[in-house]
Amino acid sequence: MATILEMAVEIVAAHASITNMSKEELIAEIASVHQALSALDKGEAVTGEVPAEETAPAISKKKAFGKDKVVCMICGKGMKTLTRHIKTAHAMTPGQYRKQFGIPRTQSLAAKNYSESRRQMALDRGLGEKLAKAREARAKNKAAAPAKAAAKNKKK
Repeated sequence: MATILEMAVEIVAAHASITNMSKEELIAEIASVHQALSALDKGEAVTGEVPAEETAPAISKKKAFGKDKVVCMICGKGMKTLTRHIKTAHAMTPGQYRKQFGIPRTQSLAAKNYSESRRQMALDRGLGEKLAKAREARAKNKAAAPAKAAAKNKKK
């Protein structure tokens, strides 16, 4: 049977194979998994509570949201959009992330320049006009459906 440390290393290695982790993150994860496995081996209950130092933001709210990138307040990594990162790396929903750090719903979790470039691309492709046409066609079909059903029932 493998030792607890070997099992912890295997678990963390599997996690690290799909997630980019720094040396410090790997060491911390091995320690936390080892501690959890040791507690299970002793028959103690393992709680999923996050230690207090991890709940403190890695960066201030003001500095986290910039023009070219947004910074994760949990791990301090910078990227164009946070939504996918917080789902995969931290197993949180955007709502949970906003609640934990007091971020209002009006604050985008994407960099301002990234959002603006996506908006401009949509305008250039005419996606707003296509959406309006599709909604108009759907409304016409919806309005015509009761009339068609009444005509069909009259024939019977």
